[in-house]
Amino acid sequence: MRATVMYGAGDVRIETVPDAGLVEATDAVVRVTRAAICGSDLWPYKSMEHSETGRRMGHEFIGVVEAAGSDVRTVQAGDLVVAPFVWSDGTCVFCQEGLHTSCLHGGRYGFDGVDGGQGEAVRVPQADGTLVVLPVGADDALMPSLVTLTDVMATGHHAALAATVGPGKTVAVVGDGAVGLCGVIAARRLGAEQVVLLGRHSDRIALAREFGATDIVSERGDEAVERVRELTDGLGAHSVLECVGLEQSTVTALSIARPGGAVGRVGVPQEESIPEGLTTFMDNVAIAGGPAPARAYIEELLPDVLEGRIEPGRVFDRVGRLDDVPDGYRAMNEREAIKVMIEF
Repeated sequence: MRATVMYGAGDVRIETVPDAGLVEATDAVVRVTRAAICGSDLWPYKSMEHSETGRRMGHEFIGVVEAAGSDVRTVQAGDLVVAPFVWSDGTCVFCQEGLHTSCLHGGRYGFDGVDGGQGEAVRVPQADGTLVVLPVGADDALMPSLVTLTDVMATGHHAALAATVGPGKTVAVVGDGAVGLCGVIAARRLGAEQVVLLGRHSDRIALAREFGATDIVSERGDEAVERVRELTDGLGAHSVLECVGLEQSTVTALSIARPGGAVGRVGVPQEESIPEGLTTFMDNVAIAGGPAPARAYIEELLPDVLEGRIEPGRVFDRVGRLDDVPDGYRAMNEREAIKVMIEF
């Protein structure tokens, strides 16, 4: 089969790799029908050291079950399924607590002999605890929005929950990428009254407004902090969603939270330490977040997608085939595209 392999920064190739197949009795093999390129894929695209063997890429996909192991009970051949961006058993103590990203028997696609999602098929370990059957056809018009449930919509939702978004609150979203835009959707869905997006790109700003952003702040640094305070009567936001992970975006996020507020961090941190430690301590600002347990959120978010109450699939502004993936990475890295969907 063919799949995406990264050999180093800027070096993405489509190659023939061994076919996906059952290894454990708890596995399923999924033939991919839709996949995506994630903003987190851009970190190795920018910085990965050269590898002779390469790294299989991708963790956002929907597909049809081709085969299921003898111990699999919840999916069968022919089912259309959505796969969260990590696999998990669904039964360990952390899965039972809704934290599937810390599953004692889980893992990540593209590592330890498991296929990446940007390929023609994937072996999915722990299929019963991971895959969710979709009640639509593989070519349903809702497919772009359903793909976002694998990661970015779930991650935006996770940020909003970590930041304790609720009815009547003022929310600030730092970052205008796909996760930030889904964070706007999540904030409005949870009842936020004012949603301030911090972003600079006109196409993303326009989409954010359609998703429900009430205010836009395009300044950066101290100017951005001052502008958010102006929009919040000098108090700052109740809830801040940090959707980038860079030091500057983190400083901004922590600086615009009001005393007693909360910051939900879902941007992969590029620094080891959290800045503004004394300020956030003195202001009783809660800091939470991490990788989203997408599997815990799919059943909650799925009805809103199926019934058209939210349309997160609009973050996809470019669609290509598998051979277009290397250019998709380039386009996203150069901000020519918000998010790229791959059709098979």
